[in-house]
Amino acid sequence: MKRMITKKIRVYGIVQGVGFRPTVSRHAAAAGITGSVCNKGPYVEIFAQGEEKCVKDFLERLEKQPPKRAAILKINTEDVKEEEYGKFNDFQIIESEKTKGEIFVSPDIAICEECKKEMYDPKDRRYLHPFINCTCCGPRLTILDALPYDRERTSMKEFPMCPDCASEYEDPATRRYDAQPVCCNDCGPEVYLTGREERGRVAIIATRKMIHDGGIVAIKGIGGFHLCCDATNEEAVQRLRTLKKRPAKPFAVMARDVEAVKQECLVNEVQEEILDGHQKPILLLEKRKKSADSTGLCKSVAPGNPKVGVMLPYAPVQMLLFRYDDGIQMPDYLVMTSGNASGAPICRDDKEAVEELSQLCDLILSHDRKIRIRADDSVMDFYKGEPYMIRRSRGYAPLPMMVTMPWKGQVLAAGGELKNTFCIGVDGRFYLSPYVGDLEDLRTVKALQETIHRFETLLEVEPEVAACDLHPKYNSTVVAEELGLPVVKIQHHYAHILSCMAENDRKEQVIGVAFDGTGYGTDGTIWGGELLLADYHGFERMGSIEPFLQIGGDISAKEGWRIAVSLIYQQTQDKAQTMEIVKKLNLCSESECKVLLAMADRKMNAVLSTSAGRLFDAVSAILGIRTKSTFEGEASMALEFAAEAYEKEIWEIDEPADGESDPDEEKKEPEDRLIMKTGSLIKYLTEKKTEGIQAEKLAYIFHQKLADLITDGCRKIRKKTKCNCVALSGGVFQNRLLLRMVEEGLEKEHFTVLRHHLIPANDGGIALGQAAYAMQYIQEGK
Repeated sequence: MKRMITKKIRVYGIVQGVGFRPTVSRHAAAAGITGSVCNKGPYVEIFAQGEEKCVKDFLERLEKQPPKRAAILKINTEDVKEEEYGKFNDFQIIESEKTKGEIFVSPDIAICEECKKEMYDPKDRRYLHPFINCTCCGPRLTILDALPYDRERTSMKEFPMCPDCASEYEDPATRRYDAQPVCCNDCGPEVYLTGREERGRVAIIATRKMIHDGGIVAIKGIGGFHLCCDATNEEAVQRLRTLKKRPAKPFAVMARDVEAVKQECLVNEVQEEILDGHQKPILLLEKRKKSADSTGLCKSVAPGNPKVGVMLPYAPVQMLLFRYDDGIQMPDYLVMTSGNASGAPICRDDKEAVEELSQLCDLILSHDRKIRIRADDSVMDFYKGEPYMIRRSRGYAPLPMMVTMPWKGQVLAAGGELKNTFCIGVDGRFYLSPYVGDLEDLRTVKALQETIHRFETLLEVEPEVAACDLHPKYNSTVVAEELGLPVVKIQHHYAHILSCMAENDRKEQVIGVAFDGTGYGTDGTIWGGELLLADYHGFERMGSIEPFLQIGGDISAKEGWRIAVSLIYQQTQDKAQTMEIVKKLNLCSESECKVLLAMADRKMNAVLSTSAGRLFDAVSAILGIRTKSTFEGEASMALEFAAEAYEKEIWEIDEPADGESDPDEEKKEPEDRLIMKTGSLIKYLTEKKTEGIQAEKLAYIFHQKLADLITDGCRKIRKKTKCNCVALSGGVFQNRLLLRMVEEGLEKEHFTVLRHHLIPANDGGIALGQAAYAMQYIQEGK
């Protein structure tokens, strides 16, 4: 008789909501073993009993053929005695049991190819079903109440399965075996128009007709509402801009399919794979050059921008907008922008949609499946052929970032004030939330508090400390202080560098280059162009760009001409000369200039700043590219685009200094840090612009010379500290031209360079850095 063995197997990772147990059951049948599989919450537990070769065959299948959407992080296997658990007569899927341990929650998954085919098959009972899903696709995080992931712990518990769906759910041979959101046209949620009688099919047809006729519709998807209109209709897009009070910020576009995207954008193999994958983020793709009379996306979708943000439909209802059996010819491109009032979080229920969106649209297409957690669309750029995340949300959150530091404990980080996400750290795992939004709006603050509470419940954590920004007036700081936990405050740019270290699993000290718009410094001034020496224990400010007076409070972040005037005055030290230059550059009126100079002399509503973001805004104004911004980063982006356009035309440029001596050479640096001489660069650019040198060329020179200053600063710090690793972080490093110039400059100097990949360089990533510091803080028992 052949020897029988029994193994207890524990599989960790994304193993819930991806059809893991049904797959295990099928592998067991194929390998000829008996036993059981049970979802324990943090892991799946399997007992495998049979001949040794059969159990070995089963384990190989488990490792090499997991479900499509599973992410196995580790498998623990141990031998057990038969008498301990008895003899198994068959292989069974056991009801989920609750246990403590490492928890991994699946993000929402875009509709799969099999469900697409069924949805458009007139013979299929789910023909044109707006909520079709299976074990490979559908909502996960956004409908989840608690773990383990079973229907009774999701918002689908309100929709009892019909006999046909129940049969599929219980049959191991089907794709919907144990698929928690399974439903059909008879038993699932229903779409409807709010405040009107149309439901189901009639509501979808009315929505399509409204979009076709040039109207605007708010549409409830998986993680919230979108505002939608025909992206090929200039009048419709302009109307949406007017209603949303959004004159220039690019709109995201949803395209019918990959081929439609290729008609408008340049798409390489890597981009196409992600575009049509199961996460379906918004990808920032380069626009194709088109003839003046070509059709397609209208100019107002992304005015003055060489790129456009594009995604493919990921929810069944979105696919039905493009293709339905009603004879209406729909465009290949729809604007699909977040459904929210300016500054507020994305709307997720009818009450919010009616209150906030009814003035912005002609119809609201909703449905009765509740959204438990908001999940805005993820946004991804590409750098050197790799994904470079701008906003990490739907499809990616809350997958944890793993570090190998031997940390133990539980922490909560409240994140930043803008582009807020929060982070929960459990030992070496860091769960970043989906995108929450800007916390200047109290509705977003409320959404943050609510989502923190839900995440704590889902992940079963009781944080020991709360981490937040150093700024005393940030709403994120207030949220952290109201949690009733010990609070650890972390300087903004230090948190940026730690987030880059954590993403790259870097344990040792780095030189951190943190360039962004605004961060509260330890000295009470505004920081934003910083060179830090940092590790998880603390940091030292080693250098910065040249400090300047940021005059005008919050408005100075929107009106770059104000910073430009201040920087010019700082160089000339002469009012008359400054006014003459300002007039030549057409930065502002004479009266505006006089007021600003008077404020500078009196230090009125003025604060000392080293903000790199404001430096970019000022250069954009000086070069006549943008004097004001209607959205965050507009002037800086326009400066980058101008420089990139020039780079495409040339291979070599003149040395900007033309052999002149640096006018700041004799200036003494502050005793506490190295100063990157950005003032000299401003003086040079101002002179050359008044001489009539091309703005695009000067934009390129600015990027190149700033990169040189950063590289030189890092070299000087290495000489002093022997630290040879540089981490690049902060929103300015969304500028891929500067990123490339800095990275390549540092590599030429033989530095090891760390940069971001799937964690945003902007404030959407700093919660990770805050959480990492807090975790080190509790190890040291501070």
